Amino acid sequence: MNTSIAKTNNFWRVALIDVVLLTAACFIPTLSHVFALPLYQLNPMLIVLLAGMLLVTDRRNAFLLAVLLPVVSMLAVGMPTPMKALCMVPELLTVVAVSTMLQGKAASFLGRCGFMVAAMLSGKVVYYGLKAMLIGGALITTPVLTQVLVVLGAALAFTAIAKK
Repeated sequence: MNTSIAKTNNFWRVALIDVVLLTAACFIPTLSHVFALPLYQLNPMLIVLLAGMLLVTDRRNAFLLAVLLPVVSMLAVGMPTPMKALCMVPELLTVVAVSTMLQGKAASFLGRCGFMVAAMLSGKVVYYGLKAMLIGGALITTPVLTQVLVVLGAALAFTAIAKK
């Protein structure tokens, strides 16, 4: 009986975290419009996904968030656009898949950080490849330096906070 209660409590804890993360993902485009700040350049979906991976260590939940974050945000607030959401879902799934495959393969902080950078860069390759095929136009609209700093900062923060 205790196990059943613990599983139920864990389910509601995870569900609450997911709802908060999905709400945050929907709120970020609104903040961007209200304050006229290009928050999209900070890759908020990736940051929210990484927060979810830190708060709920079950990778099945991370895969679920990777799909839901862009879709729910698109449906709720119209951002990202449907075509960009179609590119973002595989990007985020790639980040989760690669980070999951590489998890535990490095003992040092720098090694784990490098694996997170590799996971995020793999996601970027998928995103820009799909964007080139499906959307066309200007391929890279966020400055490359901004993207590099976001990836490095997110990898450092994730690795510093995450448990081995």
